[in-house]
Amino acid sequence: MKVKNGIGFFLLGSLLLLSGCAKETKITRIKIGHGLDQSHPVHQAMLFLAERAEEKSNGTILITIYPSQQLGTERECLELLQIGSLGMTKVSASVLEGFVPDFKVFSLPFIFADEKQKFDFFKSQVGKDLLKSTEKFWLRGLCYYDAGNRSFYTKNKPILSPDDLKGLKIRTQESPTSVKMVKALGGSATPISWGELYTALQQGVVDGAENNPPSFYLSRHYEVCKYYSLNEHTSVPDVLLISTVIWNDLSPQKQQWIQEAADESFEYQKKLWKEATEEALREVQKAGVTVYYPDKAPFEEKVKPLFEEYKNEPSVYKLIRQIKMVNNND
Repeated sequence: MKVKNGIGFFLLGSLLLLSGCAKETKITRIKIGHGLDQSHPVHQAMLFLAERAEEKSNGTILITIYPSQQLGTERECLELLQIGSLGMTKVSASVLEGFVPDFKVFSLPFIFADEKQKFDFFKSQVGKDLLKSTEKFWLRGLCYYDAGNRSFYTKNKPILSPDDLKGLKIRTQESPTSVKMVKALGGSATPISWGELYTALQQGVVDGAENNPPSFYLSRHYEVCKYYSLNEHTSVPDVLLISTVIWNDLSPQKQQWIQEAADESFEYQKKLWKEATEEALREVQKAGVTVYYPDKAPFEEKVKPLFEEYKNEPSVYKLIRQIKMVNNND
C-alpha cells in the first residue's frame, strides 16, 4: 500500500507539474497604445519591456506597441484600458490625479530636492503603493518613467523670475494642480491638449508652455518658442499602466514576468532620458533657441503657500511629508 501510495503521489505531482507547464505555453498578446513619437525614450523603454517580457516568458508573452496615438488619445487609451479593450498605456502622473487625488503631489513645484530623492521615492514602498492605488478604477500602475523636469518656454521673452510671467498665457496640462502652480507664479494658466499646442503657440492662443527638454525638442515647439528658461519647477513622471481586466486574467507567473520587465525598463529608460535631455538642449540651441538658467529661489518662494493648502487634505499632506523623508533604506 505504501508503494502504491508513493507512486500515486508521484504521478499526481507530475501531472500537476505538467499542467502548470502547459498553462504557461499559452501565448498572451498585449497591446500598448500611447501618444509619443517612436524616437521618445519612453517608447524605446516600452520596446525594451516587450523584449524582456518575451525572453522571460520563453515567448509566451508578446507585447506590441502602437505609438503616436494610433489607438487613440491619452484619455481614449485610459478608457480602453478600463474595459479591457487595450492592455497597457502610459500617462502623465498629472492625469491620474483625476482618479486618485494623491497623484497631485507630483504636480507640486519643487517637491523633490534632487534626482536621487525622486528615484528613491519611485522605488520606495510608498511609491509602489501609490502606483497600485488606481486599481479600483481598473488601472494598475506597473512602474514610473522619468519625465525629467518641466520648465518654461516662451515666444517673446525669457522667464527669469516670477514677475516675467505676469500677463502671459501659459499652456498647462489638464491638471488642477498645474493650473494652481502657474497662477501662483503670476501667469494665466490655459489648459490645452498636447496635440493642439503647436498650433495654439503659432496662432498666439498662448504665449508659452512648460515641459521637459526632450518633449520641447521632439514636439518641434522650438520652431515657435525661442526662449527656454530652465527653472525646473516640477518633476512629473509618466506612469505605465496595465488594465486590471488583463492583469487579473494572467497567471501569477506571467504577472511576475511583466512586473520584472517593467522594473527593468524603468532603469533602462532613466539612462535614455539623460542622453535625450542632453541631445535636446544641444539641438534646440542649434536651431536658435536661447537657454537660460534662472535662479530657482524666487520661484520656490512664490509657490510655498501652495503646500499649506494641502493641510486640509490629510492624505496628500502625509504623502508630501513621506516624500521628504524617503531615503535608500525605504
